[in-house]
Amino acid sequence: MGAGVGVVVLGAVGAGWAVYVKLDGNITPDEAAAAELARYEKERPTSLVKGARNILVIGSDSRAGAGNRRYGRDSGTERSDTTILLHLAAGRRSATAVSIPRDLMVDVPGCRRADGKRSEPMFAMFNYAFEIGGTACTVRTVEKLTGVRIDHHMVVDFRGFKDMVDAVGGVEVCLKKPIRDKDAQLRLPAGRVTLNGEQALGYVRARKSLGNGSDTDRMDRQQRFLGALVNKVQSNDVLLNPVRLYPVLDAATSSLTTDPGLASLRGLYQLVRGVRDIPTERVQFLTVPRESYVYNANRDQLIEPEAERLFQRLRTDTPVEVSQKGRSGARADSSPAPTFRGNTAAQNDCG
Repeated sequence: MGAGVGVVVLGAVGAGWAVYVKLDGNITPDEAAAAELARYEKERPTSLVKGARNILVIGSDSRAGAGNRRYGRDSGTERSDTTILLHLAAGRRSATAVSIPRDLMVDVPGCRRADGKRSEPMFAMFNYAFEIGGTACTVRTVEKLTGVRIDHHMVVDFRGFKDMVDAVGGVEVCLKKPIRDKDAQLRLPAGRVTLNGEQALGYVRARKSLGNGSDTDRMDRQQRFLGALVNKVQSNDVLLNPVRLYPVLDAATSSLTTDPGLASLRGLYQLVRGVRDIPTERVQFLTVPRESYVYNANRDQLIEPEAERLFQRLRTDTPVEVSQKGRSGARADSSPAPTFRGNTAAQNDCG
């Protein structure tokens, strides 16, 4: 969903400094989250590898704002529709985007609510953290879950995702079957289809009418779409074309709320100036190893020790290998390097 804008903007910003002042002013700094995280600095993990960076990208399902109310009633709270932990390796040799299911059962710490009161720690679905305590609560929950220090965060809403897709001229997907989804307002033929922003949002958010109806299938579809979007942004048709590049940068920066360290073009550029040179086959997408929660089949729980193996590799900046087939875990030959089920930006479902 909207998290894709965060993944792609990391590559797009490094392409130039056109209309610097305009684009720089688009980004909203998240001062409140920064203050809350500073309050809990002593309990947060320590970064282990110099030069590696971990960015938490949150796609918010807020209905507030222009164009977003059509997706449902605004209840006054937000939920994290999609959350991705993006690991940028030291030397920018690879990028690994790890999806965290919204229905994953996790320990959510006590957090500051919007009304100033503090919640009690509890075991709940992952997206409860964003709903109850916003970005700071989500960052602390992810750090508690993974032991990975979150260096930066960014939040994107529905509008930002749509504008990003439209700015690159749409993104091609390959559909094995026609789609007729009334709720997502989608009517698409089978085969190669170029989705505009509105269609893309419906495609990555649809759950019950596509695939097997599970969140697993939905996240896999999101990862494949984001890979196609990364490819489109990294293409010469966008990066080397100022007429195409400016709308991409404008859409990406306008949709972002980030920690103060990233809330400027300079901050983004310093972080990701080498990202655009990462080969697409080294831009990987996967989901934390998980299975149905033992007490509720509609919820998820981590698969151990596979999940801890993944988190340990992210903490130590050790390469993560993904495979399109099989369950996450150790290789069949029992080699010490585990593989995890996922996708790369280089994959193309259309063949």
